[in-house]
Amino acid sequence: MVKTVREFYKKEFDAADIRASIIGAISVRVQEPVFESQTKTKLGSINMGPDGPTVRGFILDYVKEHLDNYLHKNPQAAELLLKRILQSERERKDMAGVKKLANQRAKKANLHNRKLRDCRFHLGENAKDGAEKEPLTTLFITEGDSASGSITKSRNVELEAVFSLRGKPLNCFGLKKKIVYENEEFNLLQHALNIEEGLEGLRYNRVVVATDADVDGMHIRLLLLTFFLQFFPDLVRNGHVYILETPLFRVRNKKETIYCYSESEKQEAMRKLGRNPEVTRFKGLGEISPDEFGKFIGENIKLEPVILQSDRSIQQVLAYYMGKNTPARQEFIIDNLRLEKDLVTSDTLPVAEIALV
Repeated sequence: MVKTVREFYKKEFDAADIRASIIGAISVRVQEPVFESQTKTKLGSINMGPDGPTVRGFILDYVKEHLDNYLHKNPQAAELLLKRILQSERERKDMAGVKKLANQRAKKANLHNRKLRDCRFHLGENAKDGAEKEPLTTLFITEGDSASGSITKSRNVELEAVFSLRGKPLNCFGLKKKIVYENEEFNLLQHALNIEEGLEGLRYNRVVVATDADVDGMHIRLLLLTFFLQFFPDLVRNGHVYILETPLFRVRNKKETIYCYSESEKQEAMRKLGRNPEVTRFKGLGEISPDEFGKFIGENIKLEPVILQSDRSIQQVLAYYMGKNTPARQEFIIDNLRLEKDLVTSDTLPVAEIALV
């Protein structure tokens, strides 16, 4: 594609600018294939070209011929493609200086960055030399230093890291990648994850959003999901992003303590413990002691994976929930309003679906 586009426009465009402007798919069907191994990554029994069992040559010739014909026959599409390539070129050049400055700032910040409490091992590293399995590493993203305090004290320092936000992050829907480097917090988070150039260098298996179970916590959760979906959608597509579920209530008497994740669980715990148990409503993560928090992020951790539905467009979803206040979203909110008494007796909150679209 790169060679064909360069020859058509008679300009030596950067390959990255061309690739950023085109999305394509090719379906190849082979009769009675036999593969070299069980993983089925390479054909082993048929000769489809001078280089052996490959379709590379055929595909290159086919794409070159048909793409060139298409651009000549469709001048309007060719003009739109040219504009998109030039836009990518401008964005790349604009970001060059910003990235250099941001990276220098991030290197200095990483040395003294108290927002990231890193762990010892990372994705792609073995906990011990000769270990069969690489460690399962986790980065908890929390809202503020107080919320991260309990997690920091109760975490596994070998495998669990904590990144503390400063309040609510920026709503980055519709913004260019340049904002990731200009916004110090986003830039530090990007460097903590090491995903600037793609997921190959990702340092953690799981990126866990750990916010309070209130309106502000839900808002921060949505803003973080918007950041990932806007700039790093593959992080979500590949199943690395999770929501941490923490208990809403603690019900206990002198003999037993039960942690509850819903109103119905609380009612059941109260019936089980009998007369006048002590009930505590956790309003924020900072209210949970480190000793207690250790029970929620250990082997019994409850994580809700963020899953992208295959029939949903990321841009449409973000525009609907995080864009300007459209009439359609107003109607959705009005139609799904719940009275406080309804919320108290409900096991599932409507906002939970919004956070996990």
